[in-house]
Amino acid sequence: MPEPLRKILVVQHVPHEPLGTLDKLLRTHKIRIKFVNFSRHPDAVPDIAGYDALIVLGGPMNVDEAHLHPHLRTELRLLEAALRADLPILGICLGAQLLAHVLGAHVGRNRTQELGWHEVRLTAAGQEDPALRHLATGRHVFHWHGDTFGIPQGAALLAESDLCAHQAFRYGRHAYGLQFHLEADEPVIDRWLRIYHDDLTRAQGAEAVQRIRRETRTHLPPMRALGDAVFSDLLRFFGWQERTGPIQLGHRMTVPIPRFD
Repeated sequence: MPEPLRKILVVQHVPHEPLGTLDKLLRTHKIRIKFVNFSRHPDAVPDIAGYDALIVLGGPMNVDEAHLHPHLRTELRLLEAALRADLPILGICLGAQLLAHVLGAHVGRNRTQELGWHEVRLTAAGQEDPALRHLATGRHVFHWHGDTFGIPQGAALLAESDLCAHQAFRYGRHAYGLQFHLEADEPVIDRWLRIYHDDLTRAQGAEAVQRIRRETRTHLPPMRALGDAVFSDLLRFFGWQERTGPIQLGHRMTVPIPRFD
């Protein structure tokens, strides 16, 4: 069984992309959270030593913009260190793209922006995954991205959608990348609709904001329950509580990890 989680390092890129519903879940289980907020401290150089897991959140920057956001190189080295230490990792949106990039997969523009509520489907591997199995086919989840990740060599594709073929992957025993935002709650979504109003209307038209608000009233309650189930099992698998039976999961890392010096 995994050792109990005590302290998680959380990488945050901008104030309006927080842990969301994950914050309450972590605190409920008395897991200490250490934030590295690169919008406030762009020159921070966090060390994974002393932490039991790593969470890298989303952000408006892209993986190929390290010339504009030098902290992205710091994050790549941090993810590399966490992988080498075999620590549990959860990457969300940009965090998933950075994780895929560290593992040697291509990250670039998706064929279209995926903004708002869209359905996702589990693959066969996703249906057997101890956490993503809750994500029943046809369930709407919240998205906000224009880029996408390839699936790293040796990783399992867990979920897909009509607009984006790669929605979630697991690498090795416990490194997960999620393109969508199960952690988003109503205040987060409302804030994004205000901050990214112009980008959204350019992409989807003047009615997009009100449409997403209406869809949020319908889809957010079931997604909140879904997120609690997925994240609870994910954290249980990461180690916050022992399971009653064995978990049969994949393998350890099987491909070299590029160095980002």
